[in-house]
Amino acid sequence: MSNYIVAEIKRDHILKLLSNGKREDGRSLDDVRDIKIDTGCIESADGSARVKLGKTEVIAGVKIIPGTPFADTPDSGVLTTGAELIPMAHATFESGPPGESAIELARVVDRGIRESGMVDVKKLCMVPGESVWMCFIDIYALDHDGNLFDAANIAAVAALKTAVVPAEQYGKGKNIPLPVTCVPVSVTSVKIGNDLILDPNFDEEAISSARLTVTTDDNGNFRAMQKGGKGSITREELSLSLDRAVEKGREIRKIIG
Repeated sequence: MSNYIVAEIKRDHILKLLSNGKREDGRSLDDVRDIKIDTGCIESADGSARVKLGKTEVIAGVKIIPGTPFADTPDSGVLTTGAELIPMAHATFESGPPGESAIELARVVDRGIRESGMVDVKKLCMVPGESVWMCFIDIYALDHDGNLFDAANIAAVAALKTAVVPAEQYGKGKNIPLPVTCVPVSVTSVKIGNDLILDPNFDEEAISSARLTVTTDDNGNFRAMQKGGKGSITREELSLSLDRAVEKGREIRKIIG
């Protein structure tokens, strides 16, 4: 039996379950998998977190160093996000420079953090135009079973919340907590047939036609949105995705703490 036939059988099985409001792992259409967060897991980092979202696992590390501000933002620190999809995480990942999927993952996580103003970059300025703190977020997928976007978001946010500016290490005064203002949380929906489901596993994600990731802040305000896939999303589906993002974002935020 070829892999294509197996995939078609799997697809039909998932579609049949969804038609009855069910999923392979017993979840309802708007359920999110169990979330486990461990912080302080990278000793050499200034902040870190390891997250399990079901069987999907991601680790994020934060490194903060002194540097020079950008010319157009002389009084603001620098915030940069990168992601790597290492081959051990899934058979579809290859070694080498970051591909399109890794770049998109980093951009979606970065946009949610940046647009929400989670890190007060103004407070990362030491001497305007001369010296600021540069905050680097590195994300690594360790095990991919769907929805890396939300797992990476949770890991990056949890790492930032625990990060400390290492001023003493560089002779810049006393260490201080990274200036964090809020907890942005992304919630991802995918469309399979006529159904919209939250937090897809790998098989569900693979057969979906469209994806929508919505990031909200502590007050439920929409801060970022990213659509993926070639399929369309109706106005009603968009409204449902937004409502779910607010509701589930509130629940996930309590888990992050």
